[in-house]
Amino acid sequence: MNTATHRTTLQKLREAGEVFMPGHRACIGCGEVLAMRQVFKTLGRDTIVACATGCMEIISSPFPTTNWDIPWIHALFENTAAVAAGIESGIGAMKRKGRGPAQEVTVVAMGGDGATFDIGLQALSGALERGHNFIHVCFDNEGYMNTGIQRSSATPYGATTTTSPHGKNSIGQTTQKKDMPLIALAHHIPYVATATPAHPTDLARKVRKARDIKGPAFLHIFSPCPTGWGTDSDLAIELCRLAVETGVFPLWECVYGKYELTKTVKELRPIRDYLGTQRRFRHLPDDIIDQIQDTVRQNYEDLKRKCGIGTGQTSEELPS
Repeated sequence: MNTATHRTTLQKLREAGEVFMPGHRACIGCGEVLAMRQVFKTLGRDTIVACATGCMEIISSPFPTTNWDIPWIHALFENTAAVAAGIESGIGAMKRKGRGPAQEVTVVAMGGDGATFDIGLQALSGALERGHNFIHVCFDNEGYMNTGIQRSSATPYGATTTTSPHGKNSIGQTTQKKDMPLIALAHHIPYVATATPAHPTDLARKVRKARDIKGPAFLHIFSPCPTGWGTDSDLAIELCRLAVETGVFPLWECVYGKYELTKTVKELRPIRDYLGTQRRFRHLPDDIIDQIQDTVRQNYEDLKRKCGIGTGQTSEELPS
């Protein structure tokens, strides 16, 4: 592509509202990059990003190129939320001195489950507790996929990874997935929500709400990884839908302590419909699958009670 054509293409993309440009190096069928593009197209150009080390950093910023058309900072695994907090504090200090931007600027910290659930949890907890006005976006692919498909505390029970392999005496991962949205809520922040790239209307509404609310917001976005999960490369969207329909990943939000299920499922699909699409679960015997099914149903019923469903109240079902 010659220089003139390249500039014309970039201008058309900018006019269409894109801020994450084509040419990234993600795996074919990556659900995480689909989610990331939706998030930042919704947020728009008045956004500054602190991005943790991980898949989305590697695929979008190989020196000397970048896919980002907005201010973007590569942070470490462990301090991304602290970097975002510093950006937000700096903008506030500039405004108090009359030197800040005239428009509102959205500050975003983003990372995978490793940079959110594990290595970056300390900095994230501090930023949430201090009440910085920023959004933390977790793109959850349930493992350390960039460095070889190792387990994280987001890896679900029974999944096999390179550091929690299944075998004669092991089913793979033997602990339950950490409930990171509830950990974020324990900091008494104004907004927490779950979303998937397969439900773009729901995702965009939650991104806008996180942007407009004052104080910390936490978005937990389900991000299928065909490489790490052992799925066909065209199944990312279908996996998101199955995760919601089976109750593995319900769509909900909590605004100032009030829960709402934003997509209700009247009757959950069998968990086998979801597990059976992924090589990481294919070793599981029937009794373990039944155990996972019971856990998912119990967790879904607990969430419905928090949302007031079954107590005389109703939860609005929003378009996906």
